[in-house]
Amino acid sequence: MDTDSAKNGGLTPFSEPVARGALHDRLVARLRDLIIEGELSPGTRVPERELCQRFQVSRTPLREALKVLAADGLVQLAPNRGARVAALTVADVEEMFPVMGALEALAGELAASRITEEGLAEVRALHYQMVLHHKRGELAAYFRLNQQIHEKILAAAGNPTLAALYQGLAGRIRRARYLANMSGRRWARAVEEHEAILAALEARAGARLGAILKDHLKNKCETVKEGLLAEEDEAAQAASNT
Repeated sequence: MDTDSAKNGGLTPFSEPVARGALHDRLVARLRDLIIEGELSPGTRVPERELCQRFQVSRTPLREALKVLAADGLVQLAPNRGARVAALTVADVEEMFPVMGALEALAGELAASRITEEGLAEVRALHYQMVLHHKRGELAAYFRLNQQIHEKILAAAGNPTLAALYQGLAGRIRRARYLANMSGRRWARAVEEHEAILAALEARAGARLGAILKDHLKNKCETVKEGLLAEEDEAAQAASNT
């Protein structure tokens, strides 16, 4: 991620045409990534013209994609005023994370008994790739694999109702996780928690896995809140100096 662009709410200046096949889904996914990874900053206006040029699409598919992101809580739409990236507050985090923690705990309990050996091997492979990115200090790649692990566990649970509820919060939770200021100590602890997640899954210990996942989300919640409060303090300090 280009951190300077992210901080300024600007877009990286390059063309990134979206493949025609499944245009809508691909466009939604790319816009979601721009928001989650911070290239489109919270509270900033969505630059529709720049995005149309970047992805080489017209405004109609772009606006349809923005409607999906608005339903996910990532974008706010205002009549005749365009779209803005939704801000994330401490109150939002305190509301979302306990719910997601409960959903992930249930997913873990179900997945432990239902995951196939092939599925377990996929989670194991993703885990070791994620650990490698941690050792290299590659945060963006680490987060992508981290998310894939949680999604694999959800899929292994085999419960469509649970999956639908989870997906309703997934985008906002991913964004909160990505925005968190991960200190080296907290990052190392998160990796240790994932080691415990894998061990419980391999042992097919559903109750233990559910408890670990719930605590994992609780710890992440505290990290995100600390980051948001630090940003608020920094903004207040900057305002007082102007």
